[in-house]
Amino acid sequence: MSFSANVKEELSKINIFSNIELVKAELYGYLLTVNKSDKKIKFLTENEYNINRLNKLLNRLKVNYDIKMQGKNFYLTFKKDELEIESIDFNNQEVEKAVARGAFLGSGSITEPKSRYHLEIRLETQEGRKEILEILNNFEIQAKKLERKYSYSIYIKDGEEISKFLALIGANSSVLKYEDVRVLKETKNNVNRKVNCETANLNKTVNAAVIQIQAIEKIKKRKKWNSLPSNLQEIGALRLENPDATLEELGKMLSEPIGKSGVNHRLKKIIEISEE
Repeated sequence: MSFSANVKEELSKINIFSNIELVKAELYGYLLTVNKSDKKIKFLTENEYNINRLNKLLNRLKVNYDIKMQGKNFYLTFKKDELEIESIDFNNQEVEKAVARGAFLGSGSITEPKSRYHLEIRLETQEGRKEILEILNNFEIQAKKLERKYSYSIYIKDGEEISKFLALIGANSSVLKYEDVRVLKETKNNVNRKVNCETANLNKTVNAAVIQIQAIEKIKKRKKWNSLPSNLQEIGALRLENPDATLEELGKMLSEPIGKSGVNHRLKKIIEISEE
């Protein structure tokens, strides 16, 4: 079962049925995701936890409905005039959470966190999208608009914001699973970045050492080595003996140790002499 389906399974088990206002609010969230243009409201899903949740909400409000199967999908319909849920107090945070939960159950999806971070909810109208965005904004969750041909969507691509959304709608176990994957993924990414950086620095050091050794050998070949100042001869000899050493390590090997910049200056001088 997908991560998205697991989230909806968890949400379907949240017990709000003693509070009629939360029942109405969650059902209202569902309705923001379906077409309500005709006399009947129609809802299509292949998720059994989703359809069971919707059944319970409608039963609690004593709404008559009909369920049929269309292939692998559940097809639920009920009359529009049987439902009265307009009197919702949007100043209540628990009500807002229930609306957001209903919208996600109605048409929300979330990708596997191992692959990428993406949560999306499809709404039927611009007004519905505006309502959900306002709710998320109230809880300081950053979401963006997405225009589709026949619907209006919101989406979240930031892992931390997705975790905040899952916590908001009550998917607490899913938050823990999501964070476990996210932390592991980001730790691996940080390690890879560090390794790549160290590899790049190592390549840079090796390339510089090759140029320095070539310069030293060129001077020796022209029999000019013994005419160099003793400090250049000493650092040159150490470079030939220690081709993999860093500038800092070479500086510590000198009879009179110097810092990285001093070593770099002497090796640059050797390169300049070889070019002359």
